[in-house]
Amino acid sequence: MASTAACEPIEDSLKLSGKKSFAGIPEATFVEDVDAYMKDREGVESILRQLDEQHGKYKFMELNLLARKKKLKSQIPDIQKSLDMIQVLEAKRKTNEQIETHFLLSDLLYSRAVIEPTDKVCLWLGANVMLEYTLEDAKALLEKNHETAMKNLAQVHHDLDFLRDQMTTTEVNMARLYNWDVKRRQALNAK
Repeated sequence: MASTAACEPIEDSLKLSGKKSFAGIPEATFVEDVDAYMKDREGVESILRQLDEQHGKYKFMELNLLARKKKLKSQIPDIQKSLDMIQVLEAKRKTNEQIETHFLLSDLLYSRAVIEPTDKVCLWLGANVMLEYTLEDAKALLEKNHETAMKNLAQVHHDLDFLRDQMTTTEVNMARLYNWDVKRRQALNAK
């Protein structure tokens, strides 16, 4: 919840930037006048099929963005925990105190450990890669990663809002074209 609130200033600046989509989402055009729109086109069914296909693409993009949002929302607390631990290590190093802790060996199995004051820390970078950093370098890297993750989360929120608008526009267009076709058919049957 805190990460979402922290994204709001970033989201506001994204809206002010004027960029509609960071993920390259195509903009749906609203059909203002259905009669004028259909004048140059043949067959409502083919246009409805195109709009339905476009709507399906928007749904697919939404699923991808939601998966990305979920991944970012899980990464941000992990990065924050690492930053907090670095602050604890820095504080204990300054006072030259040992840290007594328990660490996870496997599921439900912990071991007791005593950590001597240190100026180095190992960061798990993923893909079976772990690197040793000084506390200052690790803190700088994690702060940069945290800032990037927050910015990316704000961009995903922005793109999801934009995408929902495009989906709504497409759905409204589909409904208007379908209703126009029903009225047209009724008028033809009445003659």
